[in-house]
Amino acid sequence: MKKLMLSALAGLLFFCAMAQKKPLDHTVYDGWQSVGKIALSKNGQWVVYNINAQEGDDVLVIQSANNSYKKIIPRGYEAAITGDSRSVVFKIKAPLKAIRQAKIKKKKPEDMPKDSLGLLVLGKDQVLKFSELVSYKMPEETNEWVAVLVKNPQPSRQLYKSDKSKDSLRQIIDSLQYLVTTLKPSKGEGGKDSVANQGRNNQLILINTADGSQRTFSNVSDYVFNKKGSDLLLAQTLNLADTAGTARLVRYGINTKRSDTLLRGGNDFRSLTLSDDGTRAAFVAERDAKPKALRKFYKLWYFKQGMDSAQILVDTLTKNFPKGSTVSGFGKISFSKSGNRVLFGTTNIQPVKDTTLADIDKVNVDVWNYKDDYLQPYQLENQKRDLEKSYLAVYDFDRNKMTQIGSKYLPTVYEATESDGNYFVAVTDTGRRVESQWMGNTRKDIYKIAIPDGKYIPIIQNLDGDINASWLSPAGDYILWYDNREKNYFISDGKAARNLTSAIKIPLYNEENDVPDAPSPYGIMGWEKGGRHVLIYDRYDIWRVDLTGKTSPENVTKNGRKNKTTYRYVQTDKEEKYIDLEKMNLLNVFDNRSKKSGLTILLNHKRDDHFFVPQRFSEQACYFDQPAKAKDAPVFVYTRESYTQSPDVYAYQNEKEQKLSATNPQQAEYNWGTASLYYWKTFSGKPATGILYKPENFDSTKKYPVILYFYEKLSDNLYRYVPPAPTPSRLNISFFVSRGYIVMTPDISYTVGHPARSAYDYIVSGAKDLTKHSWVDAKHMGIQGQSWGGIQVAQLVTMTPMFAAAWAGAPVANMTSAYGGIRWKGGINRQFQYEKTQSRIGATLWQKPDLYIENSPLFHLPKVTTPLVIMANDNDGAVPWYQGIELFTGMRRLGKKAWMLNYNGEEHNLVQRKNRKDISIREQQFFDWLLKGAKPAKWLTEGVPAVEKGIDWGLEQEK
Repeated sequence: MKKLMLSALAGLLFFCAMAQKKPLDHTVYDGWQSVGKIALSKNGQWVVYNINAQEGDDVLVIQSANNSYKKIIPRGYEAAITGDSRSVVFKIKAPLKAIRQAKIKKKKPEDMPKDSLGLLVLGKDQVLKFSELVSYKMPEETNEWVAVLVKNPQPSRQLYKSDKSKDSLRQIIDSLQYLVTTLKPSKGEGGKDSVANQGRNNQLILINTADGSQRTFSNVSDYVFNKKGSDLLLAQTLNLADTAGTARLVRYGINTKRSDTLLRGGNDFRSLTLSDDGTRAAFVAERDAKPKALRKFYKLWYFKQGMDSAQILVDTLTKNFPKGSTVSGFGKISFSKSGNRVLFGTTNIQPVKDTTLADIDKVNVDVWNYKDDYLQPYQLENQKRDLEKSYLAVYDFDRNKMTQIGSKYLPTVYEATESDGNYFVAVTDTGRRVESQWMGNTRKDIYKIAIPDGKYIPIIQNLDGDINASWLSPAGDYILWYDNREKNYFISDGKAARNLTSAIKIPLYNEENDVPDAPSPYGIMGWEKGGRHVLIYDRYDIWRVDLTGKTSPENVTKNGRKNKTTYRYVQTDKEEKYIDLEKMNLLNVFDNRSKKSGLTILLNHKRDDHFFVPQRFSEQACYFDQPAKAKDAPVFVYTRESYTQSPDVYAYQNEKEQKLSATNPQQAEYNWGTASLYYWKTFSGKPATGILYKPENFDSTKKYPVILYFYEKLSDNLYRYVPPAPTPSRLNISFFVSRGYIVMTPDISYTVGHPARSAYDYIVSGAKDLTKHSWVDAKHMGIQGQSWGGIQVAQLVTMTPMFAAAWAGAPVANMTSAYGGIRWKGGINRQFQYEKTQSRIGATLWQKPDLYIENSPLFHLPKVTTPLVIMANDNDGAVPWYQGIELFTGMRRLGKKAWMLNYNGEEHNLVQRKNRKDISIREQQFFDWLLKGAKPAKWLTEGVPAVEKGIDWGLEQEK
């Protein structure tokens, strides 16, 4: 009896605790935390990550992987650990309050509060800070050096003496206090974009984080390390009294402590580049034009150790240089791995604007021509990109020869990652770009370009399929592509093409494809070390395929399809070119049935059948994100979350998991919720799946209002955390669940030509199935969707009266008027969307106008009985806002209950946080009114007249 009483008392206490939990409200958003970018030291001993507030000052956490040390840096971000794993470098934002006040005062960008830079020896507490930060850089490979560029420091002086002791950074801190006080920039000559002005009063401080040694350089505009960190190349402004010019380019040997002036005098230095070993330098420079010149001609300059100074390597007089072109001032410059080649860009010489014509006399007109490759809106949207476009060229030092690879007709060039090979690959869709208007993509020709003789070798013509940079083998000897018609991968060595995957009898393309277009391939994992195999994905598994075709393909993961488990590779080394199956390789694992995920290490445990066996070290009812591995140690970090567990950072080593962070402890104060899979049969008898969210204090004896939120398929998100956050126009699931709603997110599969019927089949059948439960209030069910979900909301209210409230964000109302319109964000036509992709009509408007009418809510508005809120913003770049106007004015004329929100200047999904907060309040008020019987707000009953705009937002509830 005593035990029974204790048990009853415990239950009563638990019930009371649950009852005391608060529902979420709109005041909780700003402080709700998320995990930002994670960095892991190469030795695996240190983890650095951000804990970000939705609105407020973030913090940077510096922590040991075994959790024995932890340091919090207020407002720290963009952290990087030095290659020797001894120090961490990071930016420090100004306080949000200071930034806000500066915006209120409408300060100019140059007068806004600036970032600082922080530097910390790992395991220590003292932070070295640099104010007025411009930028910082570190070498790619293991190295202890960091270069810090700061604005307007006092005149340079010796900062400290070199000290090999562990606490040498303490000396830096003591000697750099003068950086807190800065001088205003002096007035210089030249244009505002000239090297002289860009670098004037900027000081570059080169610091050895291991021993504290340093070197400073004055008036630096640009700088770059070589990969190994042995050399530094920088552009430096000179004293204007120097008659030789206003700038110079300097190469500083970090190990030798010697500076060499490579070039003296110039208006503009760009794309500074060093070879991996630092012995060669390349850059483009403009030295001849006047400051206000309308046209500038750049030259490619080159320096090799042992030369007195840099020399012109390429200009318009160079042999093989294309006519009508010049060296690009925007093209990327890089050396090949050996340093025997330099890759650079050329560009077409642009016509000069007529400056003799006054602005008042200029005609502004866009000329649309049916022969244009791209529509005018697309051209205008990409005007800056096109003006800065460059075409790849190569200078080979062994042959002393320039080869132009890319051109207007071969705009896309893929270089092998080792880039010392004899071949590059060029891809072109010239002459077939118009069809992208209705196809969504284009057919392509692929060429192999021989560097020794500049010959173009045709590989395949008129390809309907996929190819990208990663599908060129690192050595450049093999080209891989996917053919949509054959539904297989093909390969070529430049001599012959053949089907590489015909022996794999299961689909290597999207098995769930339900759009009227060819299914996309699952892609490749990468190229195996040794150059004989490529690793290719199917829906579940990874296949090891012999490039020569001499051996049969091997299923590396073997059991994925059997267990409905998907394996995907996680690249943990950004410099990796080949995958070495003899080493640890990290895979992400996803169970398609339970929706659980995990991480697996692919080891070289060969069985008798020569398969590699994935060894799982973690699989839980969670979602894993940001997985990373230390480069030189078997240490892993990642975030782990579930619907009830806020994302946190974990470290894994020696088969043990260590939790490092603890975000959002305040969640325990609020009534949260649960998430589980929900199954039913559609009206057409198909099995259906969704997620059912219930309040944490769910009571099966009560009735709950229901909101269905949908966008294609969402059930894979079962274990994703959904923070309470102001919405861009979607449903804030956690918020509504906490406040006593049940939320369901049904998956939808579509039938081509009938997306509205498909949505009805899955969504309404799911709603009907829910009404079988006594705890569902069948009379108070609502629907909400954004974009593609928004049009489905608008469709459903014309097809059923069962919903008491509906909210459609950025919906298309009329497919016949939207069909020929423009997606203004990218400037592309919308036809392909209806014929080939998401809208799933599968035919032109002229072929099947009945389907466009069937799937357009506008034509069926007389059937609507459900009150509907529409969000349609006047700067929406995806769905023209006149679609919302058509829907609203149609319902208004028919006497239907409808409201439309137009957030001025806003996009398809709300961007500004103040607008997100506003729509979150309105969404709650709307659903609470119609689904919970709350009093309506003024904007719902009376509206907000234009004369009261900005004065009264109409959010007050009816008295």
